Amino acid sequence: MIDEPGPWGTGPFTLVQGASSILTRNAVMSADPYTCAWLIESEDRSPDLVLEANLDHWNREARGPRVQRAVFRNDLDPAEALDRCLSTDGEVDIVTEVSPADAARVQASEHAGLITADANRVLACIINRDGPLAALDLRRALNMSVDRKRIVDDGLAGYASIVPAMTPPWCSGFPAGAQPYPHDPAQAKSLWDGEGWPPGSPLKIATTAPFAGVAQLVASDLRRSLDLAVEIITVPDEQVLAASRALIEKKLPQPWDLLVHAWFDLSSEAPPAAVHREFFGTDGAFRAGPPDAGFDALYDEMKVQLDGDRLVEVAERIDAYCYDQALALFLCAPQALYAVNNHVSFGPYKTTFEIAEVTVDEGHWSRQPRAAGAAASSVKPGFSGATGNAC
Repeated sequence: MIDEPGPWGTGPFTLVQGASSILTRNAVMSADPYTCAWLIESEDRSPDLVLEANLDHWNREARGPRVQRAVFRNDLDPAEALDRCLSTDGEVDIVTEVSPADAARVQASEHAGLITADANRVLACIINRDGPLAALDLRRALNMSVDRKRIVDDGLAGYASIVPAMTPPWCSGFPAGAQPYPHDPAQAKSLWDGEGWPPGSPLKIATTAPFAGVAQLVASDLRRSLDLAVEIITVPDEQVLAASRALIEKKLPQPWDLLVHAWFDLSSEAPPAAVHREFFGTDGAFRAGPPDAGFDALYDEMKVQLDGDRLVEVAERIDAYCYDQALALFLCAPQALYAVNNHVSFGPYKTTFEIAEVTVDEGHWSRQPRAAGAAASSVKPGFSGATGNAC
């Protein structure tokens, strides 16, 4: 938390104007040993956060910075920010987290282009194993019922990769040769009919608004493959925090069987530490159902590894175990999408949003001559020129 203006930081940039802080509340999973997750309740951000180049950065030649000034604009909602990036020059240079539904609009813009990245993200349906879906065959039936290509193509406009389980194929820990569950409605129906789903009971899928379309596609596949009634519960925005806390604390039964849920990893080295554990581990915030002894044993083995090759090998076995046990309804790894001004060079990372290597060309608005007598304060926000060793 940075709760007052800088200068702060010793990296490629220093924060010299504005502040950003968040208010969190802990959701307690266990008192002994104490285990909790932190939920963001509110944010307090200045309208503008201004970064200036740290010309004394130790790794300047390789890492940057390559622009003199950057401004993060918190005074714009996502829709307005995208509008300004696509329809103007000099208002917004980069918009992160562009929706796949807006990708074609970005591509059609005369001012900006679409940049995509295979990101360390996963989209899956959490399976509530407190009930009939404790049965392995039912979970496998769910995975064989879903047409993942249709979900990627129709739900995410093609901007995602199908994954066998929870690890994207470009991450360390992806099992060699792993393949997703086949879309096999006949086999799925055979498995489903042989187990204990209560006759006549609907299967309930919960989702937040951003993934309502994906939930509809999953529901239609389950209805078609399993001849099953499916209900969709869309959680209103104002109830998401309370619902998240209920899932994390695990004190109340969940009112759903599947929950469409996205998550991310800030490292490509050992995905189970930040992804698989959260979904399936004893201390996992998103686990819905009893702890899984087989998963916990593998994770305990992984977390003490000091040898890198051994760490990767155990991580691969963890992902394979999650697949074999169908611990989630596995879907895909969404790409990260950015709208970027045509005069800005931006290379995305798979993990985080970084601007250290960003450059601007001679046509960028910040490098155009200013009118005589223009006040310094009238300079438009955004990237504002290059450092001496850049473009």
